[in-house]
Amino acid sequence: MGRAASEKEEGARGGTMGSPTLMRLGFAGTAPFAADVLARLAERWDIAFLLTRPDRPRGRGRRVAPPPAKEVAERLGIQVLQPERLTAETALDADTIVVCAYGVLIPAALLEQALWLNVHPSLLPRWRGAAPVERAIMAGDSETGVTIHRTTPELDAGPIAAQEAFPIGPDDDAGAVLRRAGEVAPGLLDQVLDGDAEFRPQPEEGVTYAEKLTAADRELDWTRPPEEVVNRVRALSPHIGARGDLDGRDVIVWKARVVDGAVEPLEVQPEGRRRMSYDEFRRGLR
Repeated sequence: MGRAASEKEEGARGGTMGSPTLMRLGFAGTAPFAADVLARLAERWDIAFLLTRPDRPRGRGRRVAPPPAKEVAERLGIQVLQPERLTAETALDADTIVVCAYGVLIPAALLEQALWLNVHPSLLPRWRGAAPVERAIMAGDSETGVTIHRTTPELDAGPIAAQEAFPIGPDDDAGAVLRRAGEVAPGLLDQVLDGDAEFRPQPEEGVTYAEKLTAADRELDWTRPPEEVVNRVRALSPHIGARGDLDGRDVIVWKARVVDGAVEPLEVQPEGRRRMSYDEFRRGLR
């Protein structure tokens, strides 16, 4: 393990942004991306608690299940806090709180009580908002990255402490990009938590917004340019899926590529059926 882990073992962590006192570190996250970052960060730092959303119905059976981040925290023995919402009176005993795909509004009063560091999977100020990875792929971006910035009341607009870019491969889907972001984030957090970073304001130029995905974003329009159609499929896989009419059937398209200027589906899922290759789907039609 690295220097952060060694210091943790010795019980001699530096305080918030270089303070000589022991730092108490919290984590706020909900989604699978947050679960990945939490698991990696816990290998290097003592996490006092996880702040996450309440358990919700999930999956086809709509059974109540814990958020992915809670599953990781319970496995690691980290205390879990699940308030329905946060208020100025919410008690959070931490000097610094890492925020990652949390999905709950943080009141300004709480932001003043500790250093809140947001892990955002884009190269801010590009793609502020709820769906930065999906919007980057849909737009055909060849590059994205991870930004660590101070959380402020304005959406993903806080000063940047660390940032690292990486390429989006032509075959990468949202899952692949988020896995790479999960690998990059802990190293950037180490820099900031160790006090080796300075906060700098975000540029005023180049701001774009990654709006929350809607049902309309899932619909495939086969008349659009093939690259655009395939980018939409990549952006919504493997977690949501793009929908369209294929050979007279309503299907989810999980994988596709451009061949000779046309879209070639590779993996599909007919309504009410399992995922399958497109060839298998065609054989079923015959």
